[in-house]
Amino acid sequence: MRWGCHLPRASWGLGIGRIPPLPDECIPFLAHWSCPFKGVHPLAPPRALIRHHRSSADSAPQPGKHGQLFRSISATEAIQRHCRNLAEWFSRLPREERQFGPTFALDTVHVDPVIRESNPDELFRPSAELIMGHQQAYVGLPPLALSQLFDPDACGRRVQTVVLYGTVGTGKSTLVRKMVLDWCYGRLPAFELLIPFSCEDLSSLGPTPASLCQLVAQRYTPLKEVLPLMATAGSRLLFVLHGLEHLNLDFRLAGTGLCSDPDEPGAPAAIMVNLLRKYMLPEASILVTTRPSAIGRIPSKYVGRYGEICGFSDTNLQKLYFQLRLNQPDCGYGAGGAGVSATPAQRDNLIQMLSRNLEGHHQIAAACFLPSYCWLVCATLHFLHAPTPAGQTLTSIYTSFLRLNFSGETLDSSDPSNLSLMAYAARTMGKLAYEGVSSRKTYFSEEDVRGCLESGIKTEEEFQLLHIFRRDALRFFLAPCVEPGHLGTFVFTVPAMQEYLAALYIVLGLRKTPLQRVGKEVVEFAGRVGEDVSLVLGIVAKLLPLRILPLLFNLLKVVPRVFGGMVSKSREAVAQAMVLEMFREEDYYNDDVLDQMGASILGVEGPRRHPDEPPEDEVFELFPMFMGGLLSAHNRAVLAQLGCPIKNLDALENAQAIKKKLGKLGRQMLPPSELLDHLFFHYEFQNQRFSAEVLSSLCQLNLAGVRMTPLKCTVVAAVLGSGKHALDEVNLASCQLDPAGLRTLMPVFLRARKLGLQLNSLGPEACRDLRDLLLHDQCQITTLRLSNNPLTAAGVALLVEGLAGNTSLTHLSLLHTDLGDEGLELLAAQLDRNKQLQELNVAYNGAGDTAALSLAKAAQEHPSVELLHLYFNELSSEGRQVLRDLGSSAEGGARVVASLTEGAAVSEYWSVILSEVQRNLNSWDPARVRRHLKLLLRDLEDSRGATLNPWRKAQLLRVEGEVKSLVEQLGGPEC
Repeated sequence: MRWGCHLPRASWGLGIGRIPPLPDECIPFLAHWSCPFKGVHPLAPPRALIRHHRSSADSAPQPGKHGQLFRSISATEAIQRHCRNLAEWFSRLPREERQFGPTFALDTVHVDPVIRESNPDELFRPSAELIMGHQQAYVGLPPLALSQLFDPDACGRRVQTVVLYGTVGTGKSTLVRKMVLDWCYGRLPAFELLIPFSCEDLSSLGPTPASLCQLVAQRYTPLKEVLPLMATAGSRLLFVLHGLEHLNLDFRLAGTGLCSDPDEPGAPAAIMVNLLRKYMLPEASILVTTRPSAIGRIPSKYVGRYGEICGFSDTNLQKLYFQLRLNQPDCGYGAGGAGVSATPAQRDNLIQMLSRNLEGHHQIAAACFLPSYCWLVCATLHFLHAPTPAGQTLTSIYTSFLRLNFSGETLDSSDPSNLSLMAYAARTMGKLAYEGVSSRKTYFSEEDVRGCLESGIKTEEEFQLLHIFRRDALRFFLAPCVEPGHLGTFVFTVPAMQEYLAALYIVLGLRKTPLQRVGKEVVEFAGRVGEDVSLVLGIVAKLLPLRILPLLFNLLKVVPRVFGGMVSKSREAVAQAMVLEMFREEDYYNDDVLDQMGASILGVEGPRRHPDEPPEDEVFELFPMFMGGLLSAHNRAVLAQLGCPIKNLDALENAQAIKKKLGKLGRQMLPPSELLDHLFFHYEFQNQRFSAEVLSSLCQLNLAGVRMTPLKCTVVAAVLGSGKHALDEVNLASCQLDPAGLRTLMPVFLRARKLGLQLNSLGPEACRDLRDLLLHDQCQITTLRLSNNPLTAAGVALLVEGLAGNTSLTHLSLLHTDLGDEGLELLAAQLDRNKQLQELNVAYNGAGDTAALSLAKAAQEHPSVELLHLYFNELSSEGRQVLRDLGSSAEGGARVVASLTEGAAVSEYWSVILSEVQRNLNSWDPARVRRHLKLLLRDLEDSRGATLNPWRKAQLLRVEGEVKSLVEQLGGPEC
């Protein structure tokens, strides 16, 4: 789960083995983005870019002047209605796109990929490389803009048919949608009428006869009035045929006869053939998009120009894409409405970090060669840092990502099996991914890849399918490694995709041992003949008294049970490996999986690998997360649409095996980061009943030191917020919590008896949420620790309101919370409103004698307060003596701890004071603490000289030694 993040940035090199970046003079592929990268910081908003930044939802389409050919008013109005309909249809985005913000629209944040002209010699030349063919540069052929596709060729000949091809993920569909929207808004003035066709839609019609005019009229009703004028439109009429690989075209005259009449009915494939032959509407312009494997379906003599969609082969395009996507304002939704939108400064910081990682010519830059993976990176960062929509998980992002790229895609439309492209990828790439996870490696040789691709292939048809997959989709999953020391190997395009495909390979049941395969065949055979044999044996057993026949009959029944037992053992073994991977702990560095993902995308400074650790040790903690996520109902439904259905029985058996292993290993006390990984697994699984049963034994939630981002707060609240059993302790010390995180975690806090929120920089605004927590009728908190938070007196004013109405709290720690005299006076005035508080710690708050004495008197008069901590405040010797006298004169009142010594003896609370100092050495002001400790040492020495009791002298010397060691830790002299 890394982009090579264990390497220091300085050793990432200068793009060894990477696609060479385009020079500045080779970027005029789009007119309005021709110069934003020269002499301008890549993150500065290019001025020319703002020219077309409008949303299709905010303005009406403005097509070009249609009066030249379609002169009648009715024809012009028909084309304008056609424009509006196209704009509305093509500007509608799937839910996965709408998550980027309410103002997101394709025509506002689109970056055109590089299109390079190619020629038939390069297209049909067999490639000797496994997957490197896409990287061949076409020397001397500059990039093409959409407006230049139909310009005359190098010989000055007119170009009427253009074929654009690209592998899965290069952005063909998005490019077509953007081109249609450009025409709707008048940005393609060379064409007066644009008619897009989906070849997938046409292929669904089969051989049903229909004329070209009927096909147009059925799909675009407003164009009925202009159909008779199509023949006179000439080259200003543009047909867009998207996804040619879905159509089986036959250009032989024996297969498809000639037809020039647009009103003549015929099979849709035959109509398209005659259009491409230029026999029907010979003057019309045609744009075709296709996967590389289907290029040969159109004879090259009918094609005027070939263009390869090369994706974002320049990192400047990647940066521009990320800037446009990540700068969209958030929708502001979060779990329970508690999410807070990212500020512009936070979004800029993300873009800056991502830009630096791209500039390092790292593996992420090679992955973002494909625009689809730029989308995945943006979606992952949005998931990690923006308010998370309810129910969205990391697994659902990856599953949606595959649906956006593979939905409805078959491997070969001419193959009768109609095999799903995603199902084929799960079988082949999933096998490679799982073998990598099981052998703990992320780098694969060419032999490794060939072994998984060609495993079990025996027939010519299977080799043909493999050839298509290599040309169309292999680059989508695998990329050449650009890291030093691993050149010549291949890696999965993004590290997490390896773990996702490995998990998919398991949950689909594609991993089978030889014994399981033989057992399955035996079971199938037994199932086919079992009924007939059972019937015969039953009849024979009645006629002949043979005892062996009932035995044979029972053996037939045993076969399915034996096979089921083998499958169950296999699933338990996978569940065991999954749980061990999830709870795997490294001694040197063990971030939770969400922080690891963020560091993988945004980059890290310096080496991450411990020098004593084996260099090839890999951690696959996302693998179990994806295993659980793929078993959720939502992701199973999406996978079924992709041709990868997960059977209900398989999902149930996998879940039971995982539950069994989690129940055994999940009871142990886990480190905070591993505990968060455990909770994140349950969040991905999205099964509250399952989580409640597995986590019923969890009594302590210790996440101390884990950086609690809004997403992590959402994860913890979603998994534990709906539980029934109480949590003995919730420790969120030093978690960088903010008020929004407190609100998100409120359901978890209501289940806690002890709540630790130390060292979180919570200010007065957080006290409003803490007040509401204490006043909640379900609150059962008995101990609340708020040490080392800048609450100030303003925050205490809110806290005392909560104390007044709370009936559960008995121990409250406000140590080092900047209360001052005002804060202690507020507590003294309002303390009597709470009737059950037993211990109050207001040490190290800079309070003076008067405020401390007021609070001490209030504690003495309180019916339940037993202990009041006042040490390390600005108390004079006289003030400490008054407080000691007050404590000794009261009968049964609160004990006041004001100093480490009491006369000639050590206070019985000295260990409490020193342990608090020890825990807070890194957060308190060192100079101030050192000054306090020196005063304590002087006090101890005076007390030791004043007593004649040898036992007390020995005790004072022992305490002096511990205080001196604390002073040494702070860097001061021993005194």
